[in-house]
Amino acid sequence: MGPFSFPTSPAAKWLGFVTAIWVQATCGNNYTFSNYSDALKSLMALTQLQLNNLSVAKDVGKAFGLLSGLASDRLPTSAILIIGSLEGLIGYGAQWLVVSEKIHPLPYWQMCIFLCMGGNSTTWMNTAVLVTCMRNFPKNRGPVSGILKGYVGLSTAIFTDICTALFSSKPSTFLLILAIVPAVICVTAVLFLHENQPASGPVEDRQETEFFHIFNVLAIAVAVYLLAFDITGNHGHVLSLYFAVGLIFLLALPLAVPLYVVLFKSKSNSDIEQPSREPLLAPQKSSTEKQEIVTAIGKAEDAERNRKPLIGEEHTVVQMLQTYDFWILFASFLCGVGTGMCVMNNMGQMGLALGFNDASIFVSLMSIWGFFGRIVSGLLSEYYIWKCGTPRPVWNAASQILMALGYIIMAMALPGSLHIGSILVGICYGVRLTITVPVASELFGVKYYGLLYNILILNLPLGSFLFSGLLAGYLYDAQATISVDGSNTCVGAHCYFLVFVIMAVACMLGFGLDILLAVRTKNIYSKSKVEKKFISETEESTSIKS
Repeated sequence: MGPFSFPTSPAAKWLGFVTAIWVQATCGNNYTFSNYSDALKSLMALTQLQLNNLSVAKDVGKAFGLLSGLASDRLPTSAILIIGSLEGLIGYGAQWLVVSEKIHPLPYWQMCIFLCMGGNSTTWMNTAVLVTCMRNFPKNRGPVSGILKGYVGLSTAIFTDICTALFSSKPSTFLLILAIVPAVICVTAVLFLHENQPASGPVEDRQETEFFHIFNVLAIAVAVYLLAFDITGNHGHVLSLYFAVGLIFLLALPLAVPLYVVLFKSKSNSDIEQPSREPLLAPQKSSTEKQEIVTAIGKAEDAERNRKPLIGEEHTVVQMLQTYDFWILFASFLCGVGTGMCVMNNMGQMGLALGFNDASIFVSLMSIWGFFGRIVSGLLSEYYIWKCGTPRPVWNAASQILMALGYIIMAMALPGSLHIGSILVGICYGVRLTITVPVASELFGVKYYGLLYNILILNLPLGSFLFSGLLAGYLYDAQATISVDGSNTCVGAHCYFLVFVIMAVACMLGFGLDILLAVRTKNIYSKSKVEKKFISETEESTSIKS
């Protein structure tokens, strides 16, 4: 083993977290379909409906994320990462062979299978990274989730901008990068990402918090750097090369944290003997008292088992599915992420319809602003729960209004509409994904959270099928003209006008559902506000005494 490979050392734990960041920064490839969809459409002579159904097949891969969740309790992190990397290598590798014309176009059903494999590969990578890091940093699950999910949001922009800078957005090269880079990063993570001992004292807890602040700053720096590249227009070859080197440097900067831990090891107070708070001799109870206690406990347990859990308590999956609140959350989530997936999958054709030959700028803008939506919504929602008990679904409702506005702006097809609309949809999509994760755990508990989360993200393939496969596909084909090769194209604002209007109406429906959920759950967040303030005041008084 190398110097950083100590299985229980703090440096190994932080190096594992850095490799987890790298995995997340390369596994958002599910959102990059627009970058090469037009090449698939022309090579395979597809209609827009057929192309959109290919994107649905990609999203259906996420529906099989339940397999990775079940495997995470039985297989080591390294095995899960290897499965994900192999799936991605095969799925995107086959697409590269077709788009680069190394082989003749495969039958449609085979392409659906390979796109499904590519989509499913990211669920294995996400599961391996999130489960391991949550166990390594149990007292900082919020920052861990925010940072890792933030890099997933940035990954589309990272791939898009690197390919634009070095390879002029060539679709075949882009697919080759999607096949190879995540596989290489996963192999690297296999060496370092393992379960380690969590923090065992106040000194280590404080150090963890400080390090996570640093990781947040570095993530924001990457986002700003990518945004600066996108908004400064065309770049020459030399400047683009410098950009790529600078981006790789920024992505490598988190290595400074494990390096610091190695060079300046801080002493932990975990080995200091703590005074015992338990009496050495517990008072003995008579046999009659013991029997009464056992009987009372048995009756209480029977009553608890028969009682229907309230919202905010632990639910089984069946109990959760029997609540109105779950279906309200499920439907509102569908309105947000379903319409967002439609834009992401069709951005290539939307750009062409409005006169843009290269839509990669819009894909990148959605990715970067989606990152800001994730980071800001997580911080604001947590702050306002602590300050005034604001129900977290309120932020989902606000995002639905902004998303509807984005669709109306896109439908107007004015100069800059696609830029502004991409930014708004990206922000709101990021908010939606970030806020819904804690809302689900706050309403239904964490005992069966893995299964609950995978049920909720069924909205991704379902929304992709309804809004992208059916709505956008049928309406685009109705407006398009058929080419000589059998494919069809549509140019003009009318191509997606009705699609944008219907999606704006869907978002307003989602707004109403989110407001309803906020009203139904306000008592839970009021209680959460009291609990958070009590914990904060207790920790403050303890630190003053110490």
